[in-house]
Amino acid sequence: MPREIMISGRRVFELVDCQDSPLAPGEIRGPTVVTLVSQGTEIGWADGGIYPVRPGYAAIFCVEEIGSAVTGVRKGELRFAMGPHRSSQTHAVLDTLPVPNGLPPDIAVIARLMGVSMTTLMTTAARPGDRVIVTGAGPVGLLAAQLFRIGGYRVTVVDPDLLRRSQAAKAGLHDALAAMPLDDPDLAGRVALVVECSGHETAVVEGCRILRRLGEVVLIGVPWRKYTDKTAHELLNAVFFGLITVRSGWEWQLPLHSRGFIWEELHQGYNNAPHSSFSGYELALSWLAEGRIQLDGLVRVEAPDDPQALYTRIIDRTIEEPLIVLDWANKTPATRSGTSSNGPAAGLDGDLVREAR
Repeated sequence: MPREIMISGRRVFELVDCQDSPLAPGEIRGPTVVTLVSQGTEIGWADGGIYPVRPGYAAIFCVEEIGSAVTGVRKGELRFAMGPHRSSQTHAVLDTLPVPNGLPPDIAVIARLMGVSMTTLMTTAARPGDRVIVTGAGPVGLLAAQLFRIGGYRVTVVDPDLLRRSQAAKAGLHDALAAMPLDDPDLAGRVALVVECSGHETAVVEGCRILRRLGEVVLIGVPWRKYTDKTAHELLNAVFFGLITVRSGWEWQLPLHSRGFIWEELHQGYNNAPHSSFSGYELALSWLAEGRIQLDGLVRVEAPDDPQALYTRIIDRTIEEPLIVLDWANKTPATRSGTSSNGPAAGLDGDLVREAR
């Protein structure tokens, strides 16, 4: 019988039995290899007051069953999906992508978190060569900074935490600062975009102050709670006199899938979308396969057997690695020490350094 992680109460995490639904004609199913933890989102759910919650952000699974209407998929292949923390995955084939050959599952699944800021990369008014500041070097910010660097932007990371700045340096992001460089003449008034990934209001206000005219602050980090006594006036003053745009970085402003222009469906609203969530995931998978995202020492692989102990460690911040992957196939804790483009799957012998914790 399949098993899944469930949040049954405030900060109560369980591994419980579950049932697979009958396979629909357009669906595929198979055992889970790995799933991805989104720390901020899942802890937010655990504190949210509405239970039960079945968390999860993304999964890599091995296809074993194929619906009668599915074509172009073979048994045994690995697929990416936005799946829950569950030992089996069932998805509409249109909502999955093939994992590139040779890309380890524990690396491929990170494409999902890359997609969070990929939306901003697709929609920003800033152009390659412009200066970009990423505030907050947690999992999302660390990946966002790498995406914009690949896109040709000049990226500065700002995070007060020394560990996070050192992790940014591991990823090749050497321009990492402890505070917003408001007095730096090379940056003040010359930044085109602030990618705000911390959820902290100070970062938003200071981001507005460092931008050039017509610059953007895009809010990717969720403002889960109030951190300071800053007022709306401080923000409005910076926005008005700086001629600044502050907008949500909500990733779902793009459709899930791109599609062509359809006259008969105009009444349904937005179509003919040139970009989509899944086009972003596809690009993320290809960049991971090409080794363009640096993840050396930044991915922690954990077993899903004791979710209460695992999520307690996440809440207590005793896991140093910013990216946490659950290994449903081998259930062996490890820290990946190889690059994104080479090496075995999570938990397999090879370039994974075992750690007893």
